[in-house]
Amino acid sequence: MNRSPWPPPSGEPAPPQTSGIGIPTIFASWVVAYLFAVVLGAALLGWAGHAEGETLPPWLVLGSSLALWIPQLVAVWIVAKRFGSGRIRDDYGIRFSARDLWGIPIGIASQFLLVNLVMLPLRLAFPDQFSVEEVERRARDLVEGTQGWWWLAIIFVVVIGAPAVEELVYRGFIQGSLQKRVAPVVALVIAAAWFTVVHLQPVEFPGLFAFALVLGWCRLRTGNIGMAWVAHIAFNAAGLSLVVLTA
Repeated sequence: MNRSPWPPPSGEPAPPQTSGIGIPTIFASWVVAYLFAVVLGAALLGWAGHAEGETLPPWLVLGSSLALWIPQLVAVWIVAKRFGSGRIRDDYGIRFSARDLWGIPIGIASQFLLVNLVMLPLRLAFPDQFSVEEVERRARDLVEGTQGWWWLAIIFVVVIGAPAVEELVYRGFIQGSLQKRVAPVVALVIAAAWFTVVHLQPVEFPGLFAFALVLGWCRLRTGNIGMAWVAHIAFNAAGLSLVVLTA
């Protein structure tokens, strides 16, 4: 017989199971979810009468974010149930431990040191295109005119919601599934590039890609998305704080 008919002795781990989530499934499910998100977002903006180029009010920022996130969350859930083990925590590495708190200094250092180091040569070579003002424009537009209780919505979107959904999708679903099909470093780079491009802001690409590599390293090093999630929260919180304090 090729396999023992009895389970391993107590204390001996069972052989790891390979996820059935293939590369075509990863790509197709993300594309379908993204298209649904685009349609929902466009419908919401049309219903609100929002003109292109106008700054989004906080309630519309929240609504647009939910329109983007919900299809992605549904997609990764369906994929786990249909093609994975059915255990979402295991399929996407949704685990947290005390060591994940190292993500706080990692995120802060990435915001204030890493991004500036990456952007410095670009700012020297192309001062107009990669100025601090251009890089921070979207963040400043986001908080412009925000008052009162609507700050809670902005904080939720930037500091909690975006890191939670993006780490689940890009480090948990995409990187975690890809690294079972290709070399882990290749999976890390693909997920980082994917995460960067989907933000649709070329001026932010160099800094975002560098940070995404750090997040991917956290995922690869720990085997879960806990540290990457904490680092992403710290990164966004530090950036939002800087924008508010210098407004």
